Amino acid sequence: MMDILILLGGFAALIFGGELLVRGAVALAQRFNVPPLIIGLTLVSFGTSLPELVTSIEAAFAGSPGIAVGNVVGSNIINILLILGLAALISPLAVPRAGFLRDGVTLSLATILCLVVVLVGALERWSGGVLLAVLATYLGIMLWRELHRPAGAGEGLTDDLPSPVQGGWVNAALALVAGLVLTILGAKYMVAAAISIAAAAGMSETLIGLTIVALGTSMPELVTSVIAARKGHSAVALGNIIGSNIFNVLGILGVTAVVKPLRVPDEIVSLDIWVMIAATVALLLFARTGWRIERREGAALMAGYAAYIGWLLRAVI
Repeated sequence: MMDILILLGGFAALIFGGELLVRGAVALAQRFNVPPLIIGLTLVSFGTSLPELVTSIEAAFAGSPGIAVGNVVGSNIINILLILGLAALISPLAVPRAGFLRDGVTLSLATILCLVVVLVGALERWSGGVLLAVLATYLGIMLWRELHRPAGAGEGLTDDLPSPVQGGWVNAALALVAGLVLTILGAKYMVAAAISIAAAAGMSETLIGLTIVALGTSMPELVTSVIAARKGHSAVALGNIIGSNIFNVLGILGVTAVVKPLRVPDEIVSLDIWVMIAATVALLLFARTGWRIERREGAALMAGYAAYIGWLLRAVI
């Protein structure tokens, strides 16, 4: 029971700390006149994925590659099958063609690179460097396009920045530091509790990483996409999922590999990476057919997630 409470407390610290860090960073950036598009490209995209990043690095140093890699693969599966499926059920999602063609190609490339890394069986520093180089190239292209985007030409990265912390730069700096501390401590205790729960329940760390940990670190994406869908902001809901999945693979796996190389668990090689690929293909196909993701397609995605979780838990139950 204590481990469960620690796990839940770690989740809460991750979510609250990540939001506080992003809002503090945005406030500081605005205070020092950093252009909004730079804030969107760097602080927001990085900050919203910080829970996954810190969790994977903490798990890697704790000697738990199942949680480190499972967190990324599981988060990408959850983002598409569960979160995007739920968002489409709430309100059919219109797909912006130009943005989807650009980001869909990048997501496809990131997914292929993830497959290659997983099939190799290990995350080495050189492979982490390749992932980070692709991410840097993608962000550079995005920055160039945003700088040259005609005024009023569609939705860009600057349209949905989170609200900054109110007050002067001291409040913003305190929020940023507090958010960083909460995120790091939340990840530390969450990983420790997850390892303990896995041992007590006879579950593998990989299974815990793919399910409980991945779901916990995906809470910011869940909240953002559901709220966006309810307000009719299709581009935000869809872009949030695609951007998160790109950053999960290229940024989180890349940084984790560079900081602490680790092996890929056999369970992920045999099943979960293929589920992630199937989910990505389904997303691309659903988005491309009619440039809308309809409610029935959202239901199909959620049914796929239910089947996947049922298969994972069959031995435990």
